[in-house]
Amino acid sequence: MMNTPVTLRGIAWNHSRGFTSVVAAAQRFEELHPGVSIVWEKRSLQAFADASLARLAAEFDLIIMDHPHTALAATKGLLLPFEDWLPAEFLADQAANSVGGSHASYRWNDKQWTLATDAATPIATWRPDLIAAHSLTLPKTWEEVIELARRGFVTVSAFPIDVLMHSYMFSTALGENVFQGNLLASEEILAQALAEIRRLVEWCDPACLGRNPIRTHEWMSRTDDPRAAYCPFAYGYSNYSRPRYANYLLKAGALVTFNGQRLRSTLGGAGTAVSSQTKHPRTAMDFAQFVASPEVQKGIYFQGGGQPGHRAAWLDDAVNAASANFFRDTLQTLDEALLRPQFPGYMHFQDAGTPVAHACIAGKTKPAAAARELNRLYHAALNNHH
Repeated sequence: MMNTPVTLRGIAWNHSRGFTSVVAAAQRFEELHPGVSIVWEKRSLQAFADASLARLAAEFDLIIMDHPHTALAATKGLLLPFEDWLPAEFLADQAANSVGGSHASYRWNDKQWTLATDAATPIATWRPDLIAAHSLTLPKTWEEVIELARRGFVTVSAFPIDVLMHSYMFSTALGENVFQGNLLASEEILAQALAEIRRLVEWCDPACLGRNPIRTHEWMSRTDDPRAAYCPFAYGYSNYSRPRYANYLLKAGALVTFNGQRLRSTLGGAGTAVSSQTKHPRTAMDFAQFVASPEVQKGIYFQGGGQPGHRAAWLDDAVNAASANFFRDTLQTLDEALLRPQFPGYMHFQDAGTPVAHACIAGKTKPAAAARELNRLYHAALNNHH
């Protein structure tokens, strides 16, 4: 493939799902391409959500990124579009085998800026041992979740950014088309959505207000606290459904119904992008194609701790056998997940709106005031009047 040695630098995030997965894929890629070395660094989940892509694109060849950054990154010319480098058949396969809107979430102005190598959305998780020990029945409806919480058997990921994502979910559940026109949702519905999340959090341990999905799953999989029995929604991590990863196995499944309809959570996940400033675009693109390919996604990437973005891996028997059926049991929830809007100012809104939603859930502000402020911030970001 090449004569002169090539070194690529990549940035991922600080969890087995985000880091050892790409390190494992890179190790195998190096074995197949002598002369190439790929060095991965990692940042925290919060830094992953917050980091300036301009800075990362200047420093790294390969970036594992969050899809809401796509529009801004494309507008600023920070990434290379995959159409210019990879075969059309490969990209068509990626699109056809997307998990929910994962592949589409990285498209902007008819170009593919990132490959969906990881897929996630909030799903339900529970501790089968605690459910059995306390003779509990898994809730099927939102009211049953509230009742279970009232009895002291529920936790939830109510970390600031997650609360904002959950507000989209409940606004949708209350019949609103979110992100239409100049508003996030109508003020009345948005206030109601925040009030529903608050209703749950009031029955949970206040510690959940500071726990992101990783911390939530770590706590659930290590404690004997009955509140770890059930979590109605947190971004899924298949690692905790794999034997011997943590002290106690978590089982994952679909979201409950609200007013007779299944809740639809807000799509997350991560993708592999190539910086427009890389000195080795060909090699970086070849690695991105390698890590996104179905065989690697089902094999080395998953085995290395990854949560694949290719549908073939979600339906794969071996992958499901190794993860207590995590992927098959949650695929419908991924397919039904909501897509955040794609416009360059969206990240500005998300950053500004997160503390507003969280303060409301923590009981510091009233839902109506929070809803009004969220809509004001959304309108400003949409029209670029920060």
